[in-house]
Amino acid sequence: MKTKAAQEEHKTAITVLLLGGTGRTGGRVLRQLLDRGVSTRAIVRSTARLPEGVAGDPLLTVIEADLLSLTTEELRRYLEGCDTVISCLGHTTTLKGIFGPPFDVVTRAISSLTRAVDAMQLAKPVRFVLMSTVSVNRPARADTRRGTSQRLFLSVIRGLVPPARDNQRAADFFAHEIGPSSRAIEWVVVRPDTLLDGDVTEYRLSSELVSSIFRPDKTNMANVAHFMCELTADDHTWKRWKGGMPVIVNGMGRELS
Repeated sequence: MKTKAAQEEHKTAITVLLLGGTGRTGGRVLRQLLDRGVSTRAIVRSTARLPEGVAGDPLLTVIEADLLSLTTEELRRYLEGCDTVISCLGHTTTLKGIFGPPFDVVTRAISSLTRAVDAMQLAKPVRFVLMSTVSVNRPARADTRRGTSQRLFLSVIRGLVPPARDNQRAADFFAHEIGPSSRAIEWVVVRPDTLLDGDVTEYRLSSELVSSIFRPDKTNMANVAHFMCELTADDHTWKRWKGGMPVIVNGMGRELS
């Protein structure tokens, strides 16, 4: 974590609403946002699960709440002044987390937040960055490298495993319900492959799939966090990927500072 003086030097005019900031990838996003000097509001179930060392950071506002229980008016209040919403929400990797309710936590959260943004009638669109998974299909069979056997396999998985179905529906919500021409919301769905620990390294971004679901690639969670922060802070990166579902995988080369 940077010192307060370093944060002030690099402080940006951006404010982010972060969901899932106590998870493995979300915690990395939270740390990187603060290191970049980004004012961050994090909605969490428990402050006890925040990453070590971030509590009390002057750039961080923590909202301890059950996200799915918040009213539209409460969400509007937390969204006020935010430029970007980053969602790293997911289902816990336990039997209860995978097969127990709520089955659609990501889709419900995104739907509620986009309704709240619509109700605010802002002059400038809010950016939404959704962390998803490479198993999610782009609409209209745009992933041409995903053959019939892979699509059939994933269809079965989505029928059996609620989180897989939730991830697809959340991505479909942006593609079909919000679309590319909303005046209130712009979006990017980030699709990493197999998630790993590790530092930020060089990574590859592609609008197309880069590997088969049966021979997966690897993506450091720190790299996912770095790209999501880049989407937040860099207009060129945002314009390149908005309305898309880029795949991110580790590249070869040196670590990025």
